[in-house]
Amino acid sequence: MGQLGTDTFKLTRDWLSVQQAVDAVSSPSCGAISVFIGTTREDELDGRKVIGLEYEAYELMAQSEFTKLCADIRERWPTVTHVCVHHRLGWVEVGQASVVMAISSPHRQDGQQAIQHCINQLKAKIPIWKKEVYDTQDCSWKENAECSWAACGQQRSDPSSTNLV
Repeated sequence: MGQLGTDTFKLTRDWLSVQQAVDAVSSPSCGAISVFIGTTREDELDGRKVIGLEYEAYELMAQSEFTKLCADIRERWPTVTHVCVHHRLGWVEVGQASVVMAISSPHRQDGQQAIQHCINQLKAKIPIWKKEVYDTQDCSWKENAECSWAACGQQRSDPSSTNLV
């Protein structure tokens, strides 16, 4: 089994730094650092353009779920050394990073697979909600297809419901 590494989870209203995430997972025993950067994109829906996203989180539960996610990653990919996830809260304009994550491992394959799993599980299980804000000043809370309840086709209107990033 791989060594137990350091896991870093940060929710912040500040700009995200890719270098900070990379530095958090760097290790002389690792030959690979896999990185994922999720940015806010300008979507158009029903004649409205997304101008930004507003993120909210249940922070204590998010930290707890992140800890579970890291345990799951290490069970699946025992060579993963360090995991770092930084996620924005508050207003995030189009083009800005909403999430930056980095995972280090001795070889690239485990890290690349783990980073894909990490973003999918973050979107499915970590209690972070997003509200799309449109150029018409309308807004809509969104849930991700990764969420187990998304197949029900129900839109939630309240951030305390289970709409995740």
